[in-house]
Amino acid sequence: MGLHEGKFDKVKFKKRIYALVLNIIKLIDKLPKDNVGYRIGDQLLRSSTSVIANYVEGQSSISKKEFISFLQISLKSGNESKLWLSLLKDSGRVQDKDVKILITEMDEICKILSQSLMTLKKSTSK
Repeated sequence: MGLHEGKFDKVKFKKRIYALVLNIIKLIDKLPKDNVGYRIGDQLLRSSTSVIANYVEGQSSISKKEFISFLQISLKSGNESKLWLSLLKDSGRVQDKDVKILITEMDEICKILSQSLMTLKKSTSK
């Protein structure tokens, strides 16, 4: 589901982010119970839940400027989540098959958020 496939469905997009975050939580639960596992797991939990939290909070914005701000935070959190997921993969703390799909999905979500921001900013500058 992308921006160019007809009308953008906010509800489906929110469900897509929510499902991804649930899968990330499941991955975090499988991390080694050591110092690095706890620290990266905590950072990943914070950043990934921020993606959905800021997207949902943005839906209640009172202005377009405020909405853009929430989407920007959501995008930044998504990019941070990709970093933590990549570190887990590259450090061998999780199996590639467990994390590659999560990185790909977060990347797609970030692309949609980025495209939405560009569209919103163009319409705001007119």
